[in-house]
Amino acid sequence: MQIDYTLSEISEVAAKIIKVSSYKTLLFYGEMGAGKTTLIKEIVKQIGSPDKVSSPTFSLVNEYQGEDSSIYHFDFHRIENEEEAYDIGFEEYIDSGRWCLIEWPQHIESLLPLEKHEIHLSKINVSKRELIFK
Repeated sequence: MQIDYTLSEISEVAAKIIKVSSYKTLLFYGEMGAGKTTLIKEIVKQIGSPDKVSSPTFSLVNEYQGEDSSIYHFDFHRIENEEEAYDIGFEEYIDSGRWCLIEWPQHIESLLPLEKHEIHLSKINVSKRELIFK
C-alpha cells in the first residue's frame, strides 16, 4: 500500500495502518525528519493511549499505556551494536504480543521478528510525505 499524505491527514493514515496491520510489530524506516515519530504519536493515540509520546532516542524504549495493554516505542538511531538491544530486554518486548513500534530498525536487523510490517516514509516536500506499507 502506498499513501501520499499531509499532516492534516495523519489521523486517517494512522487508522488505516492499524486496520490493515496483521502484526503488532511495525518497523519505521525513513531519514531524519521524514515523520516517523509524528506518525507513531498518532498511532499510539488511536490505539488508546492518553500518554505523551516522545522519541526514546536516549532511553531506547518508551512504554505507553494503551486501553488494553502496554505499547512499546523503540528508537535505535543511536545504538552502537545489537548487544545494547539485548541489554534492554528487546526479545521480551517483541515476544510480549503487544504493539512494538520501532524507529531505525535497520540497526538491529538480525533481531527483528518474521511477523512484522515495514513502513517506509519519505519527504515529497515540506508538507507532504509518502508512506509505503509492506
